[in-house]
Amino acid sequence: MTDIQTIRSTLANLRSDGETRLGGVADLETLAEVERSILGKRSALAGLGAALKDLAGSERAEAGQALQQTRQALSDFARQVRDELDRRDAERRLVEERLDLSEIACGSRRPPLAASSRSAGHLHLVTQTRDELEETFISMGFDVVEGPEVETDWYNFEALNMPPDHPARGMWDTLYLRLGSPETVLLRTHTSPVQVRLMSKGDLPIYSVMPGRCYRRDTPDARHLPVFHQIEGLVVDEGITFGDMAGVIEVFTEAFFGEGMHSRLRPSFFPFTEPSAEFEVTCPICAGAGCRTCSGSGWIELGGCGMVDPNVFTATGIDPERYSGFAFGFGIDRLAQVRTSLADMRALLDNDVRFLSQF
Repeated sequence: MTDIQTIRSTLANLRSDGETRLGGVADLETLAEVERSILGKRSALAGLGAALKDLAGSERAEAGQALQQTRQALSDFARQVRDELDRRDAERRLVEERLDLSEIACGSRRPPLAASSRSAGHLHLVTQTRDELEETFISMGFDVVEGPEVETDWYNFEALNMPPDHPARGMWDTLYLRLGSPETVLLRTHTSPVQVRLMSKGDLPIYSVMPGRCYRRDTPDARHLPVFHQIEGLVVDEGITFGDMAGVIEVFTEAFFGEGMHSRLRPSFFPFTEPSAEFEVTCPICAGAGCRTCSGSGWIELGGCGMVDPNVFTATGIDPERYSGFAFGFGIDRLAQVRTSLADMRALLDNDVRFLSQF
C-alpha cells in the first residue's frame, strides 16, 4: 500500500541518484540519454506519478507537489550540467580552431578569422509546454495516451454524439481525405477521438490525458492556426461527479501555473458533454490584477470541460447507469502564447532563431 512517507523517501532517493548520475556525465550525447532515463515518460519518476491515484485526496495533492518539486530540481540540475558541458566544448573548439597569425606572410592584409561558434539547439516552445503539461498530469496520477491523426468520421464525430448533418459539426472546419466514401476519412479536428478509442477498449477505470496535433480549415491569424496542438483529459469511474472535475481543474491550475493561481467555471455547450462548461484561470500575466491580455477581468479562458454525455458512453459500450465521468481540453499553442505574452501565434511557425532562442 503506497503512503506519503514512502513516496517522500523514494523521491529523495531518486533525486540523490539522479544528481549523481547527471554529475558524472562527460558529453552532451550521454547527458541526453541519462536525462531521458531520469525524467522521461518511462522513468521511475513517471511510474511513481502513476501510483499517486491510490492515495487519499489530501495526500495525493501533497505527493504530487513533492513529485513536481523533485522533477523540477532534477531538470534544473541537468540544465546546469548542460551549460557546463557547452562551456567546455566552446573552450575546446577555440583551442582547436585558433589561427596562428604568425604564419601569415609578411605584408599580408588578410584579416584574422573568428573561431566558429555553434550553439546547441533545444526543444520548441510548444514541445516544452506539452512536456510540462504531461509531467504535471502524471504527477496528479494520470497516464498519457496517444492516437492516430487520420481518423474516421465515427471516431471524430458520430461516437461523440454528433450524427451526420448534426448542426454541431459546424463548430469544426474539417479537412477530409480522398479515401473511402466521401467525407468518411479526415484529419482529426480534436484529440477527443482518442477518448473514444480508449473507452471502446472497456478497460475501466480511466484516468488519462491525450496530447496531440489537430487540424482545422482555419485561416492563420494572431490566435488561430490550421495545424495546432491540444491536450484533453478523461476520467471514467463509478461515482464521478461535477465536483470532482472542478477539483481536478483547480489542482492542475495551481500545480502548473503556480501557487495562488485559481480556476473558475461558467456554463457552455459541447455536444459530447452534459452539463458543459468553459474554464478560466487566473491571468498568469497580471496574477488577476487586470491587464490588456485579460481585458481587465483578471481571468483567461483556457478550455472546455463537462460531464461525459450518456450517449457517448452508450456508443462506446459503457453502462451509463453504472459509470460516470468528465472530460476537459485546451490548446497547447494557446497556452504557450498566454504564458509568454506572445501577441501573434503565427510566430510559433516562423522558425526565426531570434525568437526561438528566447525560450
